[in-house]
Amino acid sequence: MTRCRPDCILVLAKSLLFRCFAGCQIRATLKITNRSILKGELKMATGKDLLKLAETRLNEKYVNVLVPKDNPNWHGPWDCAEFASWAVFQMVGKLYGCTDNSGDPATTEAYSGAWVRDAKDGTLIQTDKDAANNTPGIILIRKPPMPGKMGHIAISDGGGGTVEAAGTGLGVRRGKIEGRLWHFCVKVPELTYSSSGVTVATKPLPYMLTLEKPNISGTLVKGVQRALKVAGFDPGKIDGAYGPHAVAAVFAFQKLNRLVADGIVGPLTAKKLGVAWPV
Repeated sequence: MTRCRPDCILVLAKSLLFRCFAGCQIRATLKITNRSILKGELKMATGKDLLKLAETRLNEKYVNVLVPKDNPNWHGPWDCAEFASWAVFQMVGKLYGCTDNSGDPATTEAYSGAWVRDAKDGTLIQTDKDAANNTPGIILIRKPPMPGKMGHIAISDGGGGTVEAAGTGLGVRRGKIEGRLWHFCVKVPELTYSSSGVTVATKPLPYMLTLEKPNISGTLVKGVQRALKVAGFDPGKIDGAYGPHAVAAVFAFQKLNRLVADGIVGPLTAKKLGVAWPV
């Protein structure tokens, strides 16, 4: 059998055409979005490639909108889940973190809860925060606190930081991994990952109010509820229990005060509310 020479590889549209000097030809159709041709070889896209793409959208606007994942020229607005799903689709030609991963990429909605689903059911490859700190392109996931609410999604930069569509008034920006709550850290199966070798000092999580069963209760919660009420965001009954009504009020407050809207009260949200916070 006559061997095809690598220097005869031609890319035509979204297929590869291998031409041999003997006149033979083999056509292999594939999604070219997640591969590049280097020195006659196919090379899989990497987590670093995903990060580089995400970085091209820094400083673009955040609005909670549907993004056509198959539009490579989209430059916002974004939300956190749409941003991650769009970037991944551009790399691998496949939907992740969407309400229907087999749906039309132009119309299927991305959602932080769908990213949680994909992490739990093995669609994505789970790893840990230590790996996320020094490996570019890992997806960090914060669960929505209750149905219909948003969690948060970010992309690791391999140096202890993130690129993320952070929130209203914040846009796409860089953030930190440490000192923030992440429920899952995952890899995309079609991407290859390598460590940057960076050592990142771990930072303990600050005290946070999250929606739990039973609800977190106490005088600190009452202080948050009162501050929300004064700010014009009704938390329901001021009973010292951090329940769904308080979470809804926190979401609304965060959206209008340039905070990541996740329904969690930590030091930044408490500071904006004027509530003294445990160190």
